[in-house]
Amino acid sequence: MSPIHALSSTDVQHVFDNIDRSFQLNPENLIELTKTFLHEISLGLGAYNHPMAMIPTFVTGVPDGTETGTFLALDLGGTNLRVCEVVLHGDKTFSLRQQKYKVSESLKTGEATVLFDYLADSVDAFLTTHAASTYTVGGTKETPDVIHLGLTFSFPVEQTALGSGKILTWTKGFSAKNAIGHDVVKLLQDAFDRKHMHVKCIALVNDTVGALLSRAYTAGGCRLGAIFGTGTNGAYLEEVAKITKLGNSPAAAKGGYMVVNTEWGAFNNSKSVERSSQRSHLPSTPYDNALDRLSINPSFQAFEKFISGMYLGEITRNILVSLIDASPTPLLFRGKSTRILNKHYGLDTSFMSEVENAWEGPNRSLSGDQSAPDFATFDAEKLPDNIVRKLERIRITVIKELGFQESDVTLKDAAVSSRLNSGLEVRPADMDLGYSQIVRWACSLVARRAALLSGVAVATILLQTGRAAFAGEDGEFPTSTSTEKIGVGVDGSLIEHYPNFERTLRESLRSLVGEEVEKRVDIGLAKDGSGVGAALCALQALKQGA
Repeated sequence: MSPIHALSSTDVQHVFDNIDRSFQLNPENLIELTKTFLHEISLGLGAYNHPMAMIPTFVTGVPDGTETGTFLALDLGGTNLRVCEVVLHGDKTFSLRQQKYKVSESLKTGEATVLFDYLADSVDAFLTTHAASTYTVGGTKETPDVIHLGLTFSFPVEQTALGSGKILTWTKGFSAKNAIGHDVVKLLQDAFDRKHMHVKCIALVNDTVGALLSRAYTAGGCRLGAIFGTGTNGAYLEEVAKITKLGNSPAAAKGGYMVVNTEWGAFNNSKSVERSSQRSHLPSTPYDNALDRLSINPSFQAFEKFISGMYLGEITRNILVSLIDASPTPLLFRGKSTRILNKHYGLDTSFMSEVENAWEGPNRSLSGDQSAPDFATFDAEKLPDNIVRKLERIRITVIKELGFQESDVTLKDAAVSSRLNSGLEVRPADMDLGYSQIVRWACSLVARRAALLSGVAVATILLQTGRAAFAGEDGEFPTSTSTEKIGVGVDGSLIEHYPNFERTLRESLRSLVGEEVEKRVDIGLAKDGSGVGAALCALQALKQGA
């Protein structure tokens, strides 16, 4: 991999302070980003072919938890396909049965009819061996003439109705022939019909819309579904009148509300006019620019590259490697690296999570600041015992996960270098713990920025839908007598597992929309948007008269 940029270690503290400063986001930065976000939403609602696509889903409502029925879901998006049966109990709870089926390479690259016949065969096999023998529809048990199914199809599609969408291209190793340009729902339905199956595909959905529907059912309502995991996206209920690109279509004439799939991972794809390598608003650092330049999709999915789990580990790796390569004196691990650190995307975001967990410890302590390490005053012998224990836990994590020998990580590092440069004595304790502080700081720096930016996305939707407002010139937020909970259904490894991600996201929300609104935001997990969500989309299709 080509170098990120040269770091001069002649002034150690200056190096760390500069890196730290480049990742910081103050309230003014967050407000400016939110206003830009709102502008791009407006563009996407008004016309097609904008980076933030703002895709109309034709889902015109969400469940409230009282619905009953049994629905199937088919989830196709990679090596495996999944068939699910979701039984809705009408009390905000559901039962789930599911089975995975492997998709062979020959199916991925053969004729589309053969692939979709296999999908139909898999649904048939599931109904034979796993599904309930009776179905509950509208609260009464009966054997329905047709079993309704929702399809999660994780490939680019131009959706033209709730139950139809043309395949634009294949990704993820699929290249089935005679599929591009055809309606994916019709391809699947034709396969069901060829086998004389009493199954009807009535809804096409993506996992983000599914997360919204899933949380709406279990919570009794929801306004926003958001994914903060390997990737990121959001879907929310919008007034149809604001989706002006629908023109004079029947959906526009009907009015009301519609779920919009924002595709917000593409926010701020545009570059600065003055500096073509920089985003016009997102706070790019040399580490972000290197990640984007070496990615499979340079200049695209800009926002996603700042906040999603697929990329945070690589940004952190870029920081650590630049410190290892610093000249004339290495600032980390005495200039030593490992195969994992040298490998493009070798450092996974799960490592960052382990480091943060090691810092917090079993009691989930939040002690210790997140500012740049102060190596001029770093003295391991004067550290409180609880901080020493935290840094020792991180040291063990680094040795285990990054492939270092124990002797490698007890050698001269940034803390030692700063003491050498200032003529101070080098002590073994400093050599043991100084690097742990650096690694913890780098992980925290990248993850905190991601969570703050995630808060920008959530706040933008609250502002767009009139559930929040910016502070006035006096810095005060408008008062409100509303006690309405604002439901946000979330899914993804970051929001579910990364330490303090939601806490920092909420910090961003408070800065942008005020504490009163932030306290009413009810963030809850919406698991399995691609399975349960697809079944609930089939339910919604029936409610809409599909």
